Amino acid sequence: MDIILKKKHPAIRYKYYIIGGVLFLGFLVYVLIASAGPRRLRYEADKLTIVELQLGKFWEFLDMEGIVQPILTVKLNAAEAGMVAKILAEEGDMLSEGDTILVLHNPDLVRAIENERDEMEKQRIAFRDREIQMRRKTSELQRRTNETAYNLRLIGKRYELSKSEFEMGAGSKAQLDLSEEEYKFNKVNTEMLLEELRHDSIMNSLQMILIANDIRREERRFARSYERLDNLTVKASIAGQLSYVSVILGDRVGAGSNVGELKVVDRFKINTRISEHYIDRITSGLPAKIVWQNQTYPLKITKVNPEIKDRQFAVDLVFTDEQPENMRIGKNYRIQIELGQPEDALIMPKGSFFQATGGQWIFVLNETGDKATKVNISIGRQNPQQYEILSGLKPGDRVIVSGYDNFGDAEEIVIK
Repeated sequence: MDIILKKKHPAIRYKYYIIGGVLFLGFLVYVLIASAGPRRLRYEADKLTIVELQLGKFWEFLDMEGIVQPILTVKLNAAEAGMVAKILAEEGDMLSEGDTILVLHNPDLVRAIENERDEMEKQRIAFRDREIQMRRKTSELQRRTNETAYNLRLIGKRYELSKSEFEMGAGSKAQLDLSEEEYKFNKVNTEMLLEELRHDSIMNSLQMILIANDIRREERRFARSYERLDNLTVKASIAGQLSYVSVILGDRVGAGSNVGELKVVDRFKINTRISEHYIDRITSGLPAKIVWQNQTYPLKITKVNPEIKDRQFAVDLVFTDEQPENMRIGKNYRIQIELGQPEDALIMPKGSFFQATGGQWIFVLNETGDKATKVNISIGRQNPQQYEILSGLKPGDRVIVSGYDNFGDAEEIVIK
């Protein structure tokens, strides 16, 4: 007898196909939803540099390399022309002020000075001769004055005698008048000679002063000329190290020619070059420092060269207190130049994120620290170690500051 079989429902018959289709559809939905949402990237925590932002003192400074130079360099120039006769110092010698470096020979200068000395002696003899002539003239005038005064006294006595005889009737009126005229004439003559003697004494005093001044002037002029002989010896103008001598024996040197160089090597300065961007902010007196072997050495800017070369300008700094031991010319040090006083700010250590984001955004971790998302930020001032955060972040936020070259266009970082 035949058994009638019940027909199965299509859902039961094709249940495996339906289940597979539902799973495939679910997978498509997941893919669509995932592609429509933010792109995530999984990254291991130990490969990231994560820092926490905090309020602190922001110190704006420049960090650059400087080179040690002598604090003073002096060019050695020959004051007189001549031929190099002796070289008494060698390059590298430590010299005291006044030490002889080299000696020049100039026979023409020697002859010229000897001629000046002879001329000065002639002038001195001429001045002495004038002095003798004046004294002789004064003596002659004095003698004449004395004779005239003596004669006046004798004539005065005869005049008084004639006056007495006339009063007694023993002398004539004519004799009295003659005696009186003679007395008056000699009196006037004597007074004139005395006045001339006074004028001559005054003139002689003035002439003697002028002669003495002329003699001193000639002596000073000769002394200045004679000093030129000393200029044939080139000496150290300061205490320092002789850097080099640019002449050899027998060289002819012109007046004013450079023959060497001295450097002060017990004190140094630091020379550095700064970007032209900072030229309006760098002034003499700005503080700076060197940190060497865990010790800080303060500096200050003493000279700013305004000339721009290769988009940089030169600056000299000197130590305001102690300087590092065993400093050598040409050695390099890292210098930090302060551009202002420290100010309160939200600060963040520097990282490689800036090169990738331009400082426009950064990845900020959530509270649990397992995910980081993009946040737009604004960066203000910066120094070689820190950024000043103006907006977008707050104290306590944790941010990723490295690894951005590997993040691609990810918008979320899932931290494993």
